[in-house]
Amino acid sequence: MTDTTAPEATSEATAGQSGIRILAQFVRDFSFENPLAPDSLRAGAAQPAIDMGVEMNARGRPDGLFEVDLKLSARALREEQAVFHVEVVYGGLFHIEGVTEEDLEPVLLIECPRFLFPYARRLISDVTAEGGFPPFLIDPIDFAGVYAARKAQAEGQVVGNA
Repeated sequence: MTDTTAPEATSEATAGQSGIRILAQFVRDFSFENPLAPDSLRAGAAQPAIDMGVEMNARGRPDGLFEVDLKLSARALREEQAVFHVEVVYGGLFHIEGVTEEDLEPVLLIECPRFLFPYARRLISDVTAEGGFPPFLIDPIDFAGVYAARKAQAEGQVVGNA
């Protein structure tokens, strides 16, 4: 049994600490396509090329909580034909406290997706196995690197357009 109530901070040491609490996790959207089945499942076929996509989105709510979505997609192509396409948008509802305004965006787009990733990864693994393929296990994602690259790209576009 899990205790869902947070203990109150009773000491000065815990009063100034920051924290991330996951209040809920959920599948917002999920899709799996296996357009060439059962022909795509034949043994001896060449390994497909895999194209991966990762997106993170976050938004504040009027109640002070934050919704974070992690979107993972994978498309397998063999000889220019789609073997499978899977896409999951896995969300979480987070309570974040003790984080400065300037640190909030990295927490929402790096730390929160780290909590969500194992569950979204498992969904993709399970559905590809149920689709008749070996389980597709996504390698761990460097969310800090993805965040930094997207931030640099956005700043480059702003600077380039100025």
